Parts: sequence; C-alpha cells; structure tokens
Amino acid sequence: MRANARPAATADPSAAAADGPAAGLLVRVVRRQEVAFALVGVCNTLLGIGLTVAWLAVLGDAWPPAVSVVLAYGMGIVIAFVLHRTLVFRVRGRMLRDFAGFVVVNSGGLLMNTVLLSLAVGVLHLPRIPSAVVVMGLVAVASFFGHRYISFRRRPEVRSAGASG
Repeated sequence: MRANARPAATADPSAAAADGPAAGLLVRVVRRQEVAFALVGVCNTLLGIGLTVAWLAVLGDAWPPAVSVVLAYGMGIVIAFVLHRTLVFRVRGRMLRDFAGFVVVNSGGLLMNTVLLSLAVGVLHLPRIPSAVVVMGLVAVASFFGHRYISFRRRPEVRSAGASG
C-alpha cells in the first residue's frame, strides 16, 4: 500500500472504523476482520496446546505441570501478539505500548472467562460444558473489541499543510 493511499476504513468497508486500526494482511484474503481474528485465535489455541504438550515433555515429571502452562502462555502470547498485529490489525510503532495493552486485554479475557463461568455453573447451576462454550464465545467477542479499541487503537491521521509526516 502506498504511503499516501486512503485509510483502509474508507477504501474497504470490511476494515476497522475510523478510530480503529487498519485491516491486516489476512483480512485481504478473508475480507472480514472478525473472521481473520477468529482464524488467528484458532491457530493460537492450537499453538498453546502444542507448546504446553511440548513443555510437559521437555520438563518431565521433575516440574509441576503448571510450569508448562506458564511457559507455553509466555511464548504463546508473544506469538499471538505478532500474529494479531500483522495479520488482523495492521499497525506500526508503539510496540511496547501495544504489547502491554494486548496483555491487559488477554488478562481481562481470562478474568471474564473465570468469573462468568463460575457464575453460570456455581450460581445459575447451568451445565458446565455448554456454559464454558458460551462464555468462551462471549470472551472472544469482547477480546476482539478490546484488541481493536485498546491494544491496537490508532487515532485517525489529521493532515494539514504544515504537518510533516
């Protein structure tokens, strides 16, 4: 894309809103930012499973299994950040700030998942597995908007005659 090209929000209706980030590379293929986000999420989930299993094998019985989960999460969140940043939300600059926002949104998703599932099963006495699926779906939607408007948010560029770029 040329440096002086119109923002993706006006050039492509499937791109982000004016105050959100531009659409990433995967969006060019699937045409919907939400679908690209879901596809990257599925890949991240599979990667997380693979990393956890790999760490379990590497660490063996000498370490508690939770250590494998933490190590897999640490590696997985960095990979997920890069994939979301390049394939779903095309942004530049503010790398550390974006990563901090990404971790905050993911942590909020974990907290939301824990609280809502606990309420559904413990308070409302709903079945565990369907509740988990519904709650995970709600968290995925909330995470999409969290990443769009918090992690990777960019203000629209204001161009003026005296501004340098």
